[in-house]
Amino acid sequence: METLLVLLLLLIVCCALLILRRKGAGSKGLPLPPGPTPLPLLGNFLQVGRKNVIKSLMKMSEEYGPVFTVYLGPQRVVVLCSYQVVKEALVERAEEFSGRAQLPAFSKDFKEHGVVFANGDRWKQLRRFSLHTLRNFGMGKRSIEEQIQAEAQYLVEELHKTEERPFDPIFIISRAVSNIICSVVFGDRFEYDDEKFLILNRLITERFRVASSPMAQLYNMFPELMEKIPGIHHRGSKCSQEIINFILERIEIQKASLDPSMPQNYIDCFLVKMEQEKNNPKTEFCLENLVMSTFNLFFAGTETVSTTLRYGFLVLLKYPHIQEKIHEEIERVVGRDRPPAGEDRSKMPYTEAVLHEIQRFGDILPMSLPHRVTCDTHFRGYIIPKLLCLLQGTSVYPLLTTVHYDPEQHSNPHDFDPGRFLDARGRFQKVDAFMPFSAGKRVCLGEGLARMELFLFFTTILQAFTLTSAVSPKHISLAPTASELGKVPPIYQLSMLRR
Repeated sequence: METLLVLLLLLIVCCALLILRRKGAGSKGLPLPPGPTPLPLLGNFLQVGRKNVIKSLMKMSEEYGPVFTVYLGPQRVVVLCSYQVVKEALVERAEEFSGRAQLPAFSKDFKEHGVVFANGDRWKQLRRFSLHTLRNFGMGKRSIEEQIQAEAQYLVEELHKTEERPFDPIFIISRAVSNIICSVVFGDRFEYDDEKFLILNRLITERFRVASSPMAQLYNMFPELMEKIPGIHHRGSKCSQEIINFILERIEIQKASLDPSMPQNYIDCFLVKMEQEKNNPKTEFCLENLVMSTFNLFFAGTETVSTTLRYGFLVLLKYPHIQEKIHEEIERVVGRDRPPAGEDRSKMPYTEAVLHEIQRFGDILPMSLPHRVTCDTHFRGYIIPKLLCLLQGTSVYPLLTTVHYDPEQHSNPHDFDPGRFLDARGRFQKVDAFMPFSAGKRVCLGEGLARMELFLFFTTILQAFTLTSAVSPKHISLAPTASELGKVPPIYQLSMLRR
């Protein structure tokens, strides 16, 4: 009976959607962006399907233009395609597009708490605090750069233990990257064989894979229905809960040793802020926001960087001549007697170009996270309403993959070509259509930290090793195994030969 009531409610909502869509009018008579006619309950599910939502949306843009409307189940979504359109929305109209829509298969774990999935004053308070706190690290004796350099050396020591045998790099790389955000959030690092740390990193990797699965896409379209159907989509929330339990345990440990006059990390700073604002009825500094903001930072600071590095190493196996050029540049600029440093980046244009091309080509977050408009917004001759009805708002999907693969901005975008980031004299040059960290007011909090990690981990490993594979380069595939919320590179093995 309960399921029947849920389906009936969905049908009513969808009928309301259809009525409003057929009227096709918004504020001052402007139309909604065009798009395929939705069916009651299903929306445009039959046109979009569930196996590759992004490809389906890009196909629709060929018919309806770079701004169009699609219904993912009962949820109305305005899709933005191409660099010019995405830039106009996220950068030039940043305030209007600064809202965060929910992505049920992932955001249901957060209940609109934490810095990533929050809105309004909660988001503003948490983002301002998080930016300020991250900018003030290094707290303690070493700067963030020094911590990354030290962790990169720990990673090299761990890679030596493979003794040049083939191995899967997923968890070794993930542990090293994770330790950087652990230093920021918890104030210390973990040994690579720490049992809880190993479990935590497996949970993060699994959570990302589940969120990028076809079943998760179904959940995003029909959350009420899919919540009652068994499947892998429920595994994601179980992973999240275990991560949350780990964070709660760490918070209790840090509460016991906290010196309010000398906070040592992000959690300490948040706990101090909670105490300072305990009598403020409008404060957003509470335990739930602490847990979820820590989760946001920990997840984003581990999975995106480690996935990018794994994609990058796979590219080097596919194109060994690129690896040779990087080795030559490392030898010329850094040598072998000292670790790479942040100041080396400006002297290593080819390596910097390769890292940018890995991010563009890898396209780790092809859909970005969904936005929503903060007011009824006139955009390119259409109206994007803040609310559809009392029950539902309008999600906005800025497809970052259409930025990174925009043929008007990138010649031969499906080719891996570091040269697009080099000028005629071989100097590094920025490319406008490059948004791996998104853009505008919702740009990734840790962009600067992530860029430093990518450079230092990448160059330190290549200073110490030559990457090889038992598979011939021509038989190595760069096609992702999942490509929805995130692109996941295929599972592969490589050997690291001492240099």
